[in-house]
Amino acid sequence: MNDEQHDTIDALMAENRKFPPPEAFRAAALVSDTSLYDEAAIDDEGFWARQAADLVRWSRPWDTILDWQLPYSKWFIGGELNVADNCLDRHVEAGNGDKVAIHWEGEPGDTRSITYVQLLTEVSRFANVLKGLGVQKGDRINIYMPMIPEAAVAMLACARIGAPHSVVFGGFSAQSLADRIDDAAAKVLITADGGYRRGEVFPLKQACDEAVANTSTIEHVVVVKRGGNDVIMVEGRDHWYHELMEGASADCPAEPMDSEDLLFLLYTSGTTGKPKGIMHTTGGYLTHVTYTHKYVFDLDPETDVFWCTADVGWITGHSYIVYGPLSNGCTQVMYEGVPNYPANDRFWEIIEKYQVTKFYTAPTAIRTFMKWGDDEPAKHDLSSLKLIGTVGEPINPEAWMWYHEHIGKERCPIVDTWWQTETGGIMISPLPGATTTKPGSATFPIPGVSAELVDDDANVVTNGGGYLTLTRPWPGMLRGIWGDPQRYEDTYWTRFEGRYFAGDGAKLDDDGYLWLLGRVDDVMNVSGHRISTTEVESALVSHPAVAEAAVVGANDPTTGQAIFAYVILRHGADVSIADLRDHVAGEIGAIAKPKAIFITPDLPKTRSGKIMRRLLRDVADGRNLGDTTTLADATVVDELQRRAADGGGDD
Repeated sequence: MNDEQHDTIDALMAENRKFPPPEAFRAAALVSDTSLYDEAAIDDEGFWARQAADLVRWSRPWDTILDWQLPYSKWFIGGELNVADNCLDRHVEAGNGDKVAIHWEGEPGDTRSITYVQLLTEVSRFANVLKGLGVQKGDRINIYMPMIPEAAVAMLACARIGAPHSVVFGGFSAQSLADRIDDAAAKVLITADGGYRRGEVFPLKQACDEAVANTSTIEHVVVVKRGGNDVIMVEGRDHWYHELMEGASADCPAEPMDSEDLLFLLYTSGTTGKPKGIMHTTGGYLTHVTYTHKYVFDLDPETDVFWCTADVGWITGHSYIVYGPLSNGCTQVMYEGVPNYPANDRFWEIIEKYQVTKFYTAPTAIRTFMKWGDDEPAKHDLSSLKLIGTVGEPINPEAWMWYHEHIGKERCPIVDTWWQTETGGIMISPLPGATTTKPGSATFPIPGVSAELVDDDANVVTNGGGYLTLTRPWPGMLRGIWGDPQRYEDTYWTRFEGRYFAGDGAKLDDDGYLWLLGRVDDVMNVSGHRISTTEVESALVSHPAVAEAAVVGANDPTTGQAIFAYVILRHGADVSIADLRDHVAGEIGAIAKPKAIFITPDLPKTRSGKIMRRLLRDVADGRNLGDTTTLADATVVDELQRRAADGGGDD
């Protein structure tokens, strides 16, 4: 096989089931035809300018829509606005101050419902608190918190005074926090004593103390009392949030920000070296998340109750908990805990309780729900749901079908979305009133986004597998990597000249639908065939006994790489390894038949729910596992190593 063929990702699976928008949904949808696509295709800059004008409040209009000096873009140049003003003040001024902004559900069952005027008051007071601690426009602030309303308050207060925030997921280690404080030279750290997870309080302040001891820039630490766990408060440095708020004024005018002023940094783990501080700016980012939240979720702010299950420590929480929903003035749910506390039906209980209409969660969560069984959602009335969505990774067709049948009750469109920390907001997704969907396909780029697949030589691929690239700038795109412009250019712009490429493989089917195949790092080379882990996982999950699967390529002296699969069965299911191997061969061909399959009760996942395939590859190859501190449950890999040593899954 020649090099050109070798570097092409084979597209092996076919999925022909189609689901047009339900007629009742289409009839009431914001978009039920191709009008937005047509407008964007004629003039994408003008299209984005209209979104910015229609959806965002500006204190000064922009002079120029776009300055594109590859690989750097600037959007709405000369325009001024404030993100907190857009998320809060304008809704209160429009007479919607008494509307609930956030229904918050604590894991132990305590609740708060916070209106827009209450949230504005809280944010303004905390913005004044930050000013009182010496924070000025441009100073970086670190946030390390559980999923409590104060996390959103902290982010919006930073935005109000023009201090860029850097949120660090509360499950990260003290070292990870210290690295991010150091890189941004943060001045203030906002945290909590602890938060709830699976009925226990996990400490946060302790990790902060350890991190701050190893950094030199933090002047103040603000601590929200949530867990009630014992903490050490350092005189002069540490302050209780509630004490600072007692005397704070609620009068804090929103600071006018240039469209290209930095709104936040969000760090992603680099494959090597230190984490990358992804930079997002004010005007373009807010336009992008407000637009996508409105049209992808077909939002009616008067009637919808939106729930995104992500954590604010991730980009999904930034864009579709804090900034998108609040900019659109809708009511949303925020939940502190895990889906199975105190029982496996907690999510469905919350949907029923708050009459959630639009629900957005991760495929890994959906596959877990499949494992727990159909009877869990069946206990609850989910009739309030109108639309359901997925985010985080490609969804297997059978998990999509389970979601469609058991959660959407075959009447809710599914928006399967692809985007990244770097893109700021959704890039590829159905528009639910206009797009006929296929299970497992993210369908098409949204209006205003230009995407193409290319092969290894940068030739455009119109059918079959390739590398997903973006060919035109978009408002929410990253503006670089903090303090390291060369790394930004090297990481995203050197693989294919003039194209943004962040490492995902995809395929185009005969109908032009896009199928994400996961990271190209997760493509296996089996006897010269480039096979995506996603396709083999989808084939496994299409077996009625399988709830979840993770697939990796392990070194093999004969074939280059061999396919190793780790499988979680549905509740009460039983199946032989031979049956599973034959099923994969029947679905996508003998070349994709796994060499070994291991039945396992769980998979190594980060606390955000992502499967750590690196660890699975290490297990398969018998290597030292290295750092496992970011896992939700580190004991899982010990069990996998034991099973691999037993050799129970081999052919």
